[in-house]
Amino acid sequence: MNAEQLYQQRLARYVTALRNEKPDCVPIRPFVAEFTARYAGYTCQEVAHDYTKAFDAALRCARDFDWDAVVPNMVYVWTGLAQAVGLRYYGIPGLGIPHTTGFNYIEPPEDQAFMRADEYDALIADPTGFLYNVWLPRVSTEVSRIGEPATYRNNLSFVKGAMAMLSYFYAFGPQCARLRNESGTVSAIAGIFKAPFDILADKLRGYVGLTMDMATQPDKVLAACEALMPHLCHVGLTTADPAKQVPIGFWMHRGCVPFVNPKQFASHYWPTLRPIIEEFWKHGHQTLFYAEGKWRHHFDAFRELPDRSIVFHCDRDDVFEAHRRLHDKFALSGGIPNTLLSYGQPEEVRAFCRRVLDEVAREGGYILDAGAIMQDDTSVENLRVLTQVGREHGVYPSGSYRAPAATAPCDMPASIEARRGLVGLAGRAPMRPKPGVCFPWEEKAQALPEITGDRGLIQKIWEDIDGFGNMYIWQLLLSF
Repeated sequence: MNAEQLYQQRLARYVTALRNEKPDCVPIRPFVAEFTARYAGYTCQEVAHDYTKAFDAALRCARDFDWDAVVPNMVYVWTGLAQAVGLRYYGIPGLGIPHTTGFNYIEPPEDQAFMRADEYDALIADPTGFLYNVWLPRVSTEVSRIGEPATYRNNLSFVKGAMAMLSYFYAFGPQCARLRNESGTVSAIAGIFKAPFDILADKLRGYVGLTMDMATQPDKVLAACEALMPHLCHVGLTTADPAKQVPIGFWMHRGCVPFVNPKQFASHYWPTLRPIIEEFWKHGHQTLFYAEGKWRHHFDAFRELPDRSIVFHCDRDDVFEAHRRLHDKFALSGGIPNTLLSYGQPEEVRAFCRRVLDEVAREGGYILDAGAIMQDDTSVENLRVLTQVGREHGVYPSGSYRAPAATAPCDMPASIEARRGLVGLAGRAPMRPKPGVCFPWEEKAQALPEITGDRGLIQKIWEDIDGFGNMYIWQLLLSF
């Protein structure tokens, strides 16, 4: 079988499982990050600071382990770009931390949060403007604050940062093609999304600051989440898989117990998350709920979402409980404990994987993976055991399934019907400027000389280029 035939077989297998149906066998889709460096003979510094080496390491693992799907680069934060922009919140391997350590996120002290407690109104009024005018100068060692003189380093940071971002992003297409052509491997996800509440906790107020705000100004927190919703939705939709086959990656950080209590989840986290997930599904895109931590307290809320609209990835929850409570509606992935893969004995790994295949994967709708992203402490031998067990014991009996076809989950008859009635973000007051825009054409046109000829052409090109400016700041917030 050549690489293209293998790719088509794996794509059909993976998409069938995403639909919560039974393929020919259980797909294996490990989210491997710094593990790839260890396996390929690189340091953590090399794969974090040179994305070409990270790409090579991911490809080598996919090929050698014979996996169905991987992320083209799970060491996603390119620290070369972070350094070009001067981002303060990363520990870069070899710069202040050991070169043998993966990159670190450094949350600032409460009194140095990147957004102050009295700045909610400014964020709510214009999220994109706030990010450029207030947030970026605080998170960057290079960018001048508004009102200060623009410096040489300030100007260089925008040129280098933007060109680095496009260089990196444009490299993903060829990397996906390499995975397909050289190893027959599917690119596991497309697009990026985080919940509005998580963004406030991760990159703006910090966890401690947001916790205090929930006690002192919860209405402002809710209004800020609502203001962020359409922008985060726009990023998810514009970076999603055009073929609608693989899901949007949703990294779930601080919306679960014990970070917030169930009342706060119900009042803030879920009301500003659920409409976005429904909007994604309305447009035909599944969402991978990469549920870092424990989310069992919110399983009933997740069940409010349309069938097949999400794939629940199990990290520290009991995968067998997650299967009992969610599997009738959604496909599942993960659930193999990272501690077991790092420190367990091969026979322990084998026994646990066998149980998951027997109980969770029995009727299909399951993708084999660890609970969380695998770093360089993951045992090569144990990951080989996981792969071997998946291949040997994840095969479904002949005649128990229909021949897999790579039909997108949204194109299943029941899904098409259910999507028609979704509200999503419809009916909400339009924002000014709207998502995807920095400098609206309506304002720009007023400052231009008389326009002759094709006005629409001039407007289109202006808006296309302006969209790059919008992408830059929101990708810094979400991805880097």
